[in-house]
Amino acid sequence: MISVLPGPFFKAVSRSDHVSDTVEDEIFKCQQCGYCCQGETTVSLNQDDIERLVAYLKMSFEEVRERYLRVTGNVTQMKTVDGHCIFFKDRCTVHPGKPWRCGQWPLHPSIIVDPANLEAIKDSCPGLLRDVGYEEFSRKLVDLLKSGKVKGG
Repeated sequence: MISVLPGPFFKAVSRSDHVSDTVEDEIFKCQQCGYCCQGETTVSLNQDDIERLVAYLKMSFEEVRERYLRVTGNVTQMKTVDGHCIFFKDRCTVHPGKPWRCGQWPLHPSIIVDPANLEAIKDSCPGLLRDVGYEEFSRKLVDLLKSGKVKGG
């Protein structure tokens, strides 16, 4: 359940919270196209994500919640505008403070389970390297998950 109160301390955003440069070199290189920011829903936010946004935006929790967040029951998401994340304007406007899941996309553990998942994600993400086959991609993703360079959701 997402708490409606921010924590007492805000965590600094580090590159380790997002996909590492090594990962980008091996199987993924973000094109910053924003395709992953499109749709009528956005990623679900956890308390750390909310605190990171509050700290990055230098606004109160209440302001961030009112302006940018949509809360439905226990689920908190970023609002959408014109079919994309509210923070997307030609590119992510909160990139250093973006939610954890945004920083991990598209390297989702579901890719390991079914080759069709990799193909579906390749169809929507130009950053996944095309010359890497399913077996090699899965092996590298498993290695990255085990090493902690990518964290499973």
